[in-house]
Amino acid sequence: MKTSRIGVIVLAVLVVGVGIYAGYSYYHSDHSNPLIVYSADAYVAESNYLLSGYHNASGASVLKAKGGGSFTDAREISQGDPANAFISVSRSSYEKSYLGPRYSGWAVAFASDQLVLAYTSEYSNLTEKTLVKNIVDQFGTALENNNPHNYSQAYNNLTSGKVTVGISNPSSDPAGLRGWISLEIAGKLYAGNENYYTTAIMKNQGVRNSTSAAELVSPLTTGNIQFLFIYRSVAVSEHLPFIELSNYTNFGNASMASFYSGFSYNTASGAASGSPILLLVSSLAGNGVLNGTSLNFTVYVVEHSNEMASFGLTPLVKPVLYNDTSVPSPIETLLSRGKITSGGTI
Repeated sequence: MKTSRIGVIVLAVLVVGVGIYAGYSYYHSDHSNPLIVYSADAYVAESNYLLSGYHNASGASVLKAKGGGSFTDAREISQGDPANAFISVSRSSYEKSYLGPRYSGWAVAFASDQLVLAYTSEYSNLTEKTLVKNIVDQFGTALENNNPHNYSQAYNNLTSGKVTVGISNPSSDPAGLRGWISLEIAGKLYAGNENYYTTAIMKNQGVRNSTSAAELVSPLTTGNIQFLFIYRSVAVSEHLPFIELSNYTNFGNASMASFYSGFSYNTASGAASGSPILLLVSSLAGNGVLNGTSLNFTVYVVEHSNEMASFGLTPLVKPVLYNDTSVPSPIETLLSRGKITSGGTI
């Protein structure tokens, strides 16, 4: 009897010890190598904030996030660039066609954003200032009154070639892809022709292109371009004045996913469809094994998503898991406990 009690006590101590170690290992994985995160360039500040928080909570070694267009990031990762986790605003960038051998088959959306039209406050002459002000006023009136005529005027002037609009490369940056699709939707709604405004702005040489929208912020602030399609959170963080777009053209309403997907734009990888702007995170596969530290970081991001509100993002009430394969046990645990919900395939 005495021996049995001793055995029970020893077992209890072992269970507690294992529990303590499990809790410790959950946040303290192998720290021999720093955590490397690739991030959509529009969200590098958010990514670094999360990395800093994770480092403080876990003691894990981390590097500053590497920013770039989401599609470019995914291609670089697939070609062997060192990376453990990926933060993107494009679900398709998590597909095997982009990530190749680093494809893990799942990603979790934890916040949403929307597309806006930022504008300059620096002008080369009074005429340019008047043009910009008129377009801003027309968009404002259209949004306030939901007036198609005002929208038509605004988009006609925006694409006239009298002002220059920054739209990043749709093949490298989802912000640029959404900028072009937003113009397509506007053409369908306000001109009766999906290609009306995209054709006009190209014909009138009213576009300035770059690899990413972030690279066009400086030309906007110096007045070298007058407008820029960019995410709201970036406009907020960069203190840029901006025009709010309608739900039909801002990709900010998740319930309108089927509407957005009805429009597409040709990229170097083929036709890409519109989609709501959701910020996602995933651990990356490597040699068939997920890095423990990156998986813990992913869980940390999901559990601290509410902190993204300070960056102008809208944290999802319940993060959404998209997956094409089975997910690692920590993610499955979040799902079974109702901390996240299933959103279907990537």
